[in-house]
Amino acid sequence: MLHTPDAFVPLIDAPEPAPAADQALTFVFHRGRLLLRAPQLLLPTAAEVAALGMDVRRAQPVGLWQGRYCQTVWADEEALPADGGLGWHGMRSLFNAVDDGFLGLASRAAQLAEWARTHRHCGVCATPMQRTRGERCFTCAACGMLAYPRISPAMMVLIRKGDQVLLAMHKHSPSQRFSPLAGFLEAGESIEEAVHREVMEEVGLRVHKLQYFMSQSWPFPHSLMIAFTADYLDGDIRLDENEIAEARWFGPGDAWPEATSSVSISALLVQAHRPPAQ
Repeated sequence: MLHTPDAFVPLIDAPEPAPAADQALTFVFHRGRLLLRAPQLLLPTAAEVAALGMDVRRAQPVGLWQGRYCQTVWADEEALPADGGLGWHGMRSLFNAVDDGFLGLASRAAQLAEWARTHRHCGVCATPMQRTRGERCFTCAACGMLAYPRISPAMMVLIRKGDQVLLAMHKHSPSQRFSPLAGFLEAGESIEEAVHREVMEEVGLRVHKLQYFMSQSWPFPHSLMIAFTADYLDGDIRLDENEIAEARWFGPGDAWPEATSSVSISALLVQAHRPPAQ
């Protein structure tokens, strides 16, 4: 499951006195990809970070992990040293390739780096933004604009009909696998209203008896996935052809999609309802 390790301690501000540079763990991102040294997939050393010529003064605190201070920063340039040891790695490529705790920590770091990168200037008056000490916030000294890390809530729902469940192939899904229905909330909408709206829009069904399953931070780029189950009420499957390539019911006698060893809430939700023989 994609979450930060239990022993991780989040920090809003860097500790004082500042830790020695060679003791800090630095997550470096470029366009959502993490800088790692192959083949062990380790974070770069302090010397390697310094060699990139980045201004680490703009690094954002992440927290304490395994007794070390963690910070995150973005790189403006993609170019890397010619020795070939360091490389950019998409977060999805790290699923099941690195320790789950490290992946969860990298997920948090990715979102903080992207927040800092996209809020260097005020979105109202273009004045350079300043970090507010004691709070995860950028403040504009000119107009007072406040910028907190963006979190975009999204619903996910597995619809049950007797011993069957509905899975769909989303046209824009990177994995191109069958999964539960999902969609982002609209302004002024509750999570329950979003479930009913998305189900009707995507497959033309009505559901009831919603039950909360679990939630998960999802760094693509800054989502919070909130998963439910719901019981089928009525309607026939009618696809939104702009969003859904295929949707159908899967039951005990059907050939189910291949089970995935994944850190996603989608995989956990489906696995919790997969028949034992499947």
